[in-house]
Amino acid sequence: MPAEFVHLHNHSDYSLLDGAQTVQTLVNTIDDLQMDAVALTEHGNMFSAVSFYNNANKTGIKPIVGSEVYVAVNNRFDKKPRAEGGWGNNHLILLAQNYTGYKNLMKLITMGYLEGFYYRPRIDKDILREFSDGLICMSACLKGEVPEKLVNNDWDGAKETALEYAEIFPDRYFLEVQNHGIDQEQVNIKKTKKLASELGLPLVATNDAHYAKHDHWEAHDIHICLGTGKERDDPNRLRYATPEFYFKSQDDMYKLFKDVPNAMENTRSIADSIDLSIPTGSYHLPKFPLPANGTMSDPDEYLRSICKKGVIERYNDITPDIKQRMDHELDVIKAMGFSGYFLITQDFVKYARDNNIPVGPGRGSAAGSVVSYALGITDIDPMKHNLLFERFLNPDRVSMPDIDIDFCIERRGEVIDYIKKRYGENSVTQIITFGKMKARQVVRDVGRVMGYSFGDVDRVAKAIPNELNITLDAALNKSPDLQTMANGEFKELVDYSKVLEGMNRHASIHAAGVVITPSDLTDYMPLYKSSQGDITSQYDMKSLENLGLLKMDFLGLRNLTVIDHTIKLLQQKDVIIKIEKIPMDDAKVYKLFAKGLTIGVFQFESSGMREFLKKLKPTHFEDLIAMNALYRPGPMKNIDNFINRRSGKKKIEYVSPALKPILDETYGIIVYQEQVMQIANEIANFTLAQADILRRAIGKKNTELMEALKVKFINGASSKNMTKNQATNIYGLIEKFAQYGFNKSHSTAYTYIAYQTAWLKTYYPAEFMAANLTSEMTNIDRVVILINECRKLKIDVLPPDINVSNIHFQPIDDTSISFGMNAIKNVGAKALEFIIAAREKDGPFNSLFDFTSRVDLQAVNKKVLESLIVSGSMDHLEGSRAEKVSTIEIAIRYGQNIQSDRDKNQVDLFDDSASGSGVSMIPNLQEVRPWSDGEALANEKEVLGLYLTGHPLLEYADDLEDFSNHDFTESIQDRNLDTVRIGGAIQNYKLHFDRKNKQMAFFTLECLGGHAEILVFSNTFTKYKELLSEDKIVFVSGKPTDNADFSDLKLVADEIVPLEKVRDYYAKRVNLHLELEKILPQSIEDLHSLSKQYPGTCNLMFHYDDENHRKKRILSHNTRVSSSREFLTKLRDVYGKSNVWVE
Repeated sequence: MPAEFVHLHNHSDYSLLDGAQTVQTLVNTIDDLQMDAVALTEHGNMFSAVSFYNNANKTGIKPIVGSEVYVAVNNRFDKKPRAEGGWGNNHLILLAQNYTGYKNLMKLITMGYLEGFYYRPRIDKDILREFSDGLICMSACLKGEVPEKLVNNDWDGAKETALEYAEIFPDRYFLEVQNHGIDQEQVNIKKTKKLASELGLPLVATNDAHYAKHDHWEAHDIHICLGTGKERDDPNRLRYATPEFYFKSQDDMYKLFKDVPNAMENTRSIADSIDLSIPTGSYHLPKFPLPANGTMSDPDEYLRSICKKGVIERYNDITPDIKQRMDHELDVIKAMGFSGYFLITQDFVKYARDNNIPVGPGRGSAAGSVVSYALGITDIDPMKHNLLFERFLNPDRVSMPDIDIDFCIERRGEVIDYIKKRYGENSVTQIITFGKMKARQVVRDVGRVMGYSFGDVDRVAKAIPNELNITLDAALNKSPDLQTMANGEFKELVDYSKVLEGMNRHASIHAAGVVITPSDLTDYMPLYKSSQGDITSQYDMKSLENLGLLKMDFLGLRNLTVIDHTIKLLQQKDVIIKIEKIPMDDAKVYKLFAKGLTIGVFQFESSGMREFLKKLKPTHFEDLIAMNALYRPGPMKNIDNFINRRSGKKKIEYVSPALKPILDETYGIIVYQEQVMQIANEIANFTLAQADILRRAIGKKNTELMEALKVKFINGASSKNMTKNQATNIYGLIEKFAQYGFNKSHSTAYTYIAYQTAWLKTYYPAEFMAANLTSEMTNIDRVVILINECRKLKIDVLPPDINVSNIHFQPIDDTSISFGMNAIKNVGAKALEFIIAAREKDGPFNSLFDFTSRVDLQAVNKKVLESLIVSGSMDHLEGSRAEKVSTIEIAIRYGQNIQSDRDKNQVDLFDDSASGSGVSMIPNLQEVRPWSDGEALANEKEVLGLYLTGHPLLEYADDLEDFSNHDFTESIQDRNLDTVRIGGAIQNYKLHFDRKNKQMAFFTLECLGGHAEILVFSNTFTKYKELLSEDKIVFVSGKPTDNADFSDLKLVADEIVPLEKVRDYYAKRVNLHLELEKILPQSIEDLHSLSKQYPGTCNLMFHYDDENHRKKRILSHNTRVSSSREFLTKLRDVYGKSNVWVE
């Protein structure tokens, strides 16, 4: 028998930083309470509606979709606070009674954000009247208009408002009562009962549940603190009056409302009146506009027609295999009803290509489709690379195709604008996404609110294993240290974090997602407007997919922009490049990969990848595809095996000879998901569609399905004369490797971009690096890395120069690049336009005063002028930087006078002054002391964000290379470093006192390749404080905090030493890797001689591979050597740089 009471006013974590329960928790709680229906009424939004609807239905609970809307006091366009305070709104509960009500609710919620937003998304009574059909209305909590007036003794006003709502919602308006033990609520219950009786309006009881259980109230309180940015101890912060805002049982609710039983019974009546069915499971694609002058009215026929033309263009010789593949794909696409999808996609990709907007060669499994290739959606030939269509579109697994497209990051918006124009502004929008509180983040958030010290919180957070998407429960099972803390002094911190873990923290725009609807967007979804003014869907990707809407990823890929900029720079010197036509077998390009010179090369620039490339020494495109697929968490452990098999150091073995044709290209190792599918297809008689289902089952660890498919696999293999034992072994191999297998289609497509960037770097390094620098202009850490790479390539990045430089980085010749002036702090694009225009009009500037007399001094103001001088942009002009800075005001006054005279036409044609005016004599520069090199560098760094004309660390470059283990090109997590060792100059040095009143320190360590934030706790500070002060150059060893971004490194220091003494402090052993088969007698003599020339305290360790390719090492007991730079350089000259290292 269904419960008589139904909770009709509730919030999940989609009521951002207020509701403290996930949708799933909410549904599970209602199920535990043995209730059969529940409403979800988020604050002013419908973010959770589809997720809630689906989850509730799956659990057998009737979902009641609603929202707690904000109603403007006057109208939604009146954006002024009311006199007595507040933001000019009241709360109101709306519930969708049917699909009409659901659509009306979406319209109202949308208008709240797009038209009525003022602190909150507000609607008004005018649009409530217009869109009231199918909606049930309740008067809400104490912030509702009727309750507020009742509590404030405005009886007539309350009565008038109630009658107004009753008129807007005939027979669907309820006066709401709540009882959380708040005094004002008791007043409201009494007066609302009287009002209901007088007006003949029904009552309804709710509990405004914001969390699932009573004992979650403190976690919810912390959640509120996160939303308001306050600490829990703050006496003036927002807090709920009682801990009663949770899901109470029916019995508990009846006890609270025993005096108004009809208010309880009405919840059941309302629930029973709900008849909402949201259409899911069918597709709603916009209709592709077929050519008006064409003879075809059927999208299937039109797709086949243009596909045939495309195949002819793509393939010179259309073999039976190609035709069969095309026909098969088109048949599947037609049967699944997706011809329109492909036509829509090819249309906007064609628009991009026709308008010279760079488009990627492919992304994801779509690169495995011949139809995609023929239509120009992708540029990857799936026949050539043995890519599978069923990995992309599986007729046995009906779901919308997923074609993600990469565009130039600067012009992606143009494609979206085209789609809006093509299908209508009101049918296209970007997609919302929600940031979640993951395990480490939630511990840090909760710890901060609870007032724990940074060190304590950091200790707890770092005890959580660094695994993708790990939960606190999983972390507690894996980490004894975390268990100890959770059972001891940090029990509350961990307990509250577990309650809040996984909840939404904020809403933002999905980086790439766009949704296109057949009619107005708000027929299918409510819309959201961010504080920045961006409009998105209120439903996330998954919800839109459930609704059957067309969603696509339009990704902005920086590397496509780099390629495009490089090609345009080359065009300036009449070099024309067709990047899609470059040879894919260029030995020079593979040599660049083999040397690991891949900074700036797409997907191949991390330090770990570069080291593997040096070992792999790739010579073919397939080698790069495999490495791109392997260098990821999970499959990474197979890289050494792959390299050793390829080089012949390890024997290539197959579980069965039948696997050789499939695994030959990857030396017997399963690297790709497509190989799993091919094995199932060719060994066990699976169709490729069935093989794709097997791949997914293993990848998702669906054990039930895996067992069923294992039986099918063994039976299928047996039918092809394979023994059960052989078949079982092969299936075991699939299970072992398939969960780590990577999508070959995606790896192939992205490796094409990687190869293109490597080709440009090989043949046109100056243009390529200039384009890279321009693309990263706002990311100083990346600019530093790229400038260091330029130095290695013997390319000078010259300081900015007002007579040479442009807005962007510009190659001067093959060995030099001019710094882009738009990267100078305080110098905007507008100022630069005036400077460049003046330079192009009248030639180079010859003095500071000539400059100020010719540029617009409103755009090029004092701040701009100072930044230009300090950055070195005027170094070629007379005077030191210090003299020119001291003369700025004089120069500006001079320039203003000259320009004023010029405007008045007071020009003496016979005057020979530099300005052409006899009114103002050219002043002299102020005589001041020139800046020291250190001062000049420090000032330069202030405006450029980096050291350019020099660096205080350059003299220690060899020491840093030998003893640092991080170069800022890769995240700490990717390299799995427990301890990081880096050297640099101390900046922004600050002292602090911890909770025990002990001194500690914070500072930024400026390194050659980037910077790190360093935290020195009291014990470490006491030990090393004499070494710490502003600008000191030190070497730090410490533990990384759990940041994921390699450009935002944070360390807790363990050891600090002066950088000039790092070699003496750390060097314990010199390591030498020997390739035994290549050792010559002369090299042995050289080693013996060098060891005698450079005696020291370090052990000498030899590393080699034995005849079975096992790694061996031998310690030389009789030889102790120096770790000096000179000794190591000479060793590297003999044995190779990568074969000599210090520990």
